[in-house]
Amino acid sequence: MPIGGTAVPVTSRPAGAPRPAGRNAADRRAIAAVVGMQVTAAIGYYAAMGHIVAHLRDDADLLAGTIGLVLGTRFLVQSALQPLLGALIDVLGAARAGMLACALRTASFALLATADGPLGLFGAACLLGAGGSLYVPAVQAIIAGMSPAHRPVGFAASLVSGQVTAVVAPLAGLAVLRGGGFGPLAAGAALCWAITGGLFLLLHLGRRGRPEADRVSPRPGAGTGMAAGVAAVVRDRTFVRFAMATAASILLAGETTTVVPLKNFGSNWTTVFFCVAAAATAVVQPWCAAGSRADRPRVLQAGLLLMGACYLALLPLDGNGDVPQVAGLMAAAVLAGAGQGLMQSSVFQSIARYAPPERIGAYLGVSSFLSGMIVFASDPVVGALFDAGAAGVALAALTILGPVSAMACARPLIRLDQGR
Repeated sequence: MPIGGTAVPVTSRPAGAPRPAGRNAADRRAIAAVVGMQVTAAIGYYAAMGHIVAHLRDDADLLAGTIGLVLGTRFLVQSALQPLLGALIDVLGAARAGMLACALRTASFALLATADGPLGLFGAACLLGAGGSLYVPAVQAIIAGMSPAHRPVGFAASLVSGQVTAVVAPLAGLAVLRGGGFGPLAAGAALCWAITGGLFLLLHLGRRGRPEADRVSPRPGAGTGMAAGVAAVVRDRTFVRFAMATAASILLAGETTTVVPLKNFGSNWTTVFFCVAAAATAVVQPWCAAGSRADRPRVLQAGLLLMGACYLALLPLDGNGDVPQVAGLMAAAVLAGAGQGLMQSSVFQSIARYAPPERIGAYLGVSSFLSGMIVFASDPVVGALFDAGAAGVALAALTILGPVSAMACARPLIRLDQGR
């Protein structure tokens, strides 16, 4: 959830020398573009996807199992394509890859606006997943290409703008839905993604006049193809260990969308939970950005511990809606939001600092793939435990996963040749 081409390398400069004014201006333009992309993309995604299940059930007359298969197809396609399409960013450049991502998502929502059968819906799900597998690492690659001084601010601005818009977008989608149905809503989402693609295009055009020194050339002997990029990451055992250790962060952050509704709090309190969590995620971002705090391993560990504490707070709740229950739910929301904000910032900053500039897309893609596969394998297990009446076992396991993962992430991700 970088600029135009591949990431910009970090070059040394004499102590006390000012940063180049052109670089500072380029970073500011990139931050403004990323904020605009996140806002328009979040409106286009959450306004429609917040109501997709109701549309598939009530308008398309699909059974619950088919609905789950459609949504699962989107997630599986997005996760499975992450390594190769992440590497594609290194080949095309972040802005061009972002334009392709937006084209795919524009097509997916246009198809959702007109599809009236399972075949069209599955096609839309595949396009939606393919677009997502490109969009997220493309935006992150733009941020990773900023100077180290601006990178934390860029990521914080990106995350805050996306989280705030994600809260507002479903309400906007509901207004359109009541006025014209899901067809106009999906068409509006397609328009938002087309606008996002236009912002990528403007960023790309703005980069064309930059000096050749600001662009990255692959290291001598390094392959430039997608397969070569993925292979280089897979051979990096230090990074693969880090990606495996941090994969639990996405699982812990994502399982709240399954666990909270299953705790029987109803749609109203569930919506409040996610709004409070999104606000907490946004609130911690200025702290993460100040002084590059997100680079510290303890920030990642703190995020994992907070996520574990979130599930511990959810453990005794039964959703009856009285004051102590609601207070516990809100406490869990704050813990979840703060934990997610710390984890996302720390994982991104670690990868952006560690990955070679010409491989940033591949590193982001492989990390997202591993996290996605963990979620894809674990989500059905959590649901099955709830169905079997063992909700406490599921929540206890998620609670323990937080500190266990925190211990696994105690060592910082540092490249051996870094700083030479």
